[in-house]
Amino acid sequence: MTLIKVRKSVSPKVLSDLRTFCLSDFLMQTTSHILMIRPVNFGYNAETAVNNAFQVKGEEGDAQSKALREFDRFVEVLTQNGVDVTVAEDTIDPHTPDSIFPNNWISFHGDGTVLLYPMYAMSRRAERKQHVLDKIAEKFSITKKIDLSRYEKDNVFLEGTGSMVLDRDHKIAYACLSPRTNEKVLADFCRQMGYTAVSFHAVDGNGQAIYHTNVMMCVADKYIVICFDSIPDDEEKIKLINAILPTGKEIIDISLDQMNHFAGNMLQIENKQGEKLLVMSTRAYESLTNEQRQKLESFDKIIYSPLTTIEANGGGSARCMMAEVHLPVKEK
Repeated sequence: MTLIKVRKSVSPKVLSDLRTFCLSDFLMQTTSHILMIRPVNFGYNAETAVNNAFQVKGEEGDAQSKALREFDRFVEVLTQNGVDVTVAEDTIDPHTPDSIFPNNWISFHGDGTVLLYPMYAMSRRAERKQHVLDKIAEKFSITKKIDLSRYEKDNVFLEGTGSMVLDRDHKIAYACLSPRTNEKVLADFCRQMGYTAVSFHAVDGNGQAIYHTNVMMCVADKYIVICFDSIPDDEEKIKLINAILPTGKEIIDISLDQMNHFAGNMLQIENKQGEKLLVMSTRAYESLTNEQRQKLESFDKIIYSPLTTIEANGGGSARCMMAEVHLPVKEK
């Protein structure tokens, strides 16, 4: 961070603007504002299961009602811990069984920018619904929209903060490449948003490409949770470590089995009082060792909620359900 020497004669407004600039550019890893989509048609999606090994077809007829109970309980856990959750109701038409995972098609940034992303599955492209943006615009200021969904016509994709795990403080976009995460689109995102891309390849225990980076990696303000066993190439592993070390973040390694229990699918947020929280599912929490829990709790308060149906049928967990809203809040 470049230090700026300010003369005493600088006006209070300029000082305020400088302070806002510094905060928005460098102190923005976490937010207390979260967007979540309440499902109406949740269920196993065969279209996405072709490259999401985390999906396991469950009780299709009962998945919606079970998922809805899990969703409502999760929102309650977040709000009880002081998090500002904006809940948008999904619509029956068009049919969007994965709408519960909004972080894949949209992201929000501290300078007022909203990004829309190209999605692999046709059914997921329909999740970009105007009423969701309208609901966000009621409370937050949107000054710019970048639409990367045009890449869908070229059959290349970048599924938001599922494909990328962002170090917002240091402007680094970590991304494991897969059918849903294309290097060309990643480069475009980085060019327009001022990020540096750190890409690599990651696979599960069967050697299948991991579909989203955020199931094997979580970036917080002072630490990174990552499954190094999922990265087969030693040179890529070293490149990744060399990108992390200058940020000063502590590395907490998890196993492939823990990753399969969604221990990589965590998200650090904060509540309205500025207390840092690490959010995950009950399944992820129970997979951690006592030593890992103690280490994480030395940084943040851990909160978790059961998401069994959502994880099995949808192949995503707590982090996927939360889209962080870093937009400026409108003055009342």
